[in-house]
Amino acid sequence: MTKLDEKFKKAYQITSNMTEKLPPDIMLKLYAYYKQATRSGNFKHPTTGENPLREAFKLNAWFQINTLSEKEAKQNYIDLVDSITNQKNK
Repeated sequence: MTKLDEKFKKAYQITSNMTEKLPPDIMLKLYAYYKQATRSGNFKHPTTGENPLREAFKLNAWFQINTLSEKEAKQNYIDLVDSITNQKNK
């Protein structure tokens, strides 16, 4: 596992353990970066049919960053989590 992978895993654990609700735009960015980092642009988006509008926003967020490489998406995810946690600690 590379250093980037370790940082990405740690950032994911941080977001998974957050108890506070984040703004929707931040959640969409986290979702998109995570999907791009772990799926490498494979846009097979499973739909549950529970909330089509929400699913459309998520897929749109992912489409917007589809040119990022897996590494870039991981780094952007890490940077976003760092900015969230730094704001919380101020």
